[in-house]
Amino acid sequence: MSNVVVLSGNPRRASRTAAFATALAERLTASTPRVIELADVIAVSFDAEPARAAAPQPDAWDAAAAADLLVVATPSYKGTYTGLLKLFFDHYPTGALAGVRAVPVAVAGSPDHAGATAADLQRLLRELGAVTREAVAVLESQLAEPDALLDRHAARLASELAHPVPTDR
Repeated sequence: MSNVVVLSGNPRRASRTAAFATALAERLTASTPRVIELADVIAVSFDAEPARAAAPQPDAWDAAAAADLLVVATPSYKGTYTGLLKLFFDHYPTGALAGVRAVPVAVAGSPDHAGATAADLQRLLRELGAVTREAVAVLESQLAEPDALLDRHAARLASELAHPVPTDR
């Protein structure tokens, strides 16, 4: 796969969530993915002043929709994916990611939150038309030594990546 995109929904740039998702994408494809940090791309403000994106990437939506593999990573915030991902994906109409192979990745402090967040993110991606069979749920405590975890998930996801994706993009 030549066009691999990692989309990080963590509000903190260069997070452990983004690092794990990037390493997973690299193991799955043996290539360097484009990493889109929504903390830089999406401007959100709770102040009276308007927000401005720190590093605008107007092509971020096109890049995600054109990816051969889209790894979407989020920490669990209040039991689900972040608002940054919600804002990003709300730009797309239903079915806009048809034919895009996607791997949802959720990182949380508890197994219940990790599983629920991964399932919520997978439902969102499917609503947008992405092809996703397997989600990745990770505990924060596992990120300290991720190599065995990355190997296990990459091996599990390899069979999913071996299946052809519909070519009706």
